Amino acid sequence: MAVFGRAVGLKTHIWQNNARSAILLAGFPVLLVGILFGVQVLMMGFGLLPNSGGDLGQDLALAASMLGWTVPFAAVAAAVWFVIAYFGNQMMIDVMTGARKVERRAEPDLYNLLENLAISRGMKTPTLRIIESPSLNAYASGLHEGNYSVTVARGLMQTLSRDEMECVLAHELTHVINKDVRTMVIASIFAGIISVIAELVFRSLFYMRGGRGRDNKNAMPLILIGLAIGVIGFGLAAVIRMTLSRTREYVADAGAVELTKNPDAMISALRKVSGQSKIEAPDELRGMFLDNTADKADFAGLFATHPPIEKRIAALVKFAGGRDEGPWGPTPVSPSSGTAVPTT
Repeated sequence: MAVFGRAVGLKTHIWQNNARSAILLAGFPVLLVGILFGVQVLMMGFGLLPNSGGDLGQDLALAASMLGWTVPFAAVAAAVWFVIAYFGNQMMIDVMTGARKVERRAEPDLYNLLENLAISRGMKTPTLRIIESPSLNAYASGLHEGNYSVTVARGLMQTLSRDEMECVLAHELTHVINKDVRTMVIASIFAGIISVIAELVFRSLFYMRGGRGRDNKNAMPLILIGLAIGVIGFGLAAVIRMTLSRTREYVADAGAVELTKNPDAMISALRKVSGQSKIEAPDELRGMFLDNTADKADFAGLFATHPPIEKRIAALVKFAGGRDEGPWGPTPVSPSSGTAVPTT
């Protein structure tokens, strides 16, 4: 095992991440019920649901009692969405990022790098996909063996050396090996369910401004309570999703070094990617990327999907014995310059 793996206990980190992920994913259904309660309270305040005619406590109790039939209904709707997303997730991801599948004959050098890494771990080679974008980024996707994909942006291919590209592919392959990618796809599906609920509710409030709420003396407190529950619920859902992705990048970097035995190339690849990785995609997908500079570390990093590049490099220097030559100054790459992955 590589120095980094021995130093920090790579297998232990993988086990801890998987256990933590299972606990965090279990929190999504609980959050869904909490958010549903907040939505009902909000709709009661706006007069879109009947109220108890009593005090605030009675209205809240009525909203809670409604969960007896709204939770099963929501569970069925969520299950339908989950099935659709489960079987169509790759197509959805491709549409949202502009990725397309490529065969060996189209990108033989890149395909060979990925295939050799997969063979070294005795696994089936993931499907290779490319985004025609100057951005420097990559991600892995898929839910099970035979369904995994590794996607890279054209800018990454044009900028990185062969060794650097191999490390990036190894990083993404580590996400596949450790089942990180499956966790992130499922988390994105859950986040999508919550986002759909939010959109439906606020559209309903906009188009169905009822008048019954004016007859409820508790209307304003109910609205404020419902909004507070909703904001807290959506915030916690975002934090769970961010935490799932953020804790895994260090382990994937370590896995890349273990696969390639080349910490220097991993460090230089991260240096080149830093500040050049923006890809237009929904927030739910950005946690899957090699790097996400689209959202900086607001609120002391609470909503950051990735640890800072500087911290990832520092870990590789400290534990893998890699050398960091400092920030990289990118040179413009012309569209006709081809790929930096040399032919074999």
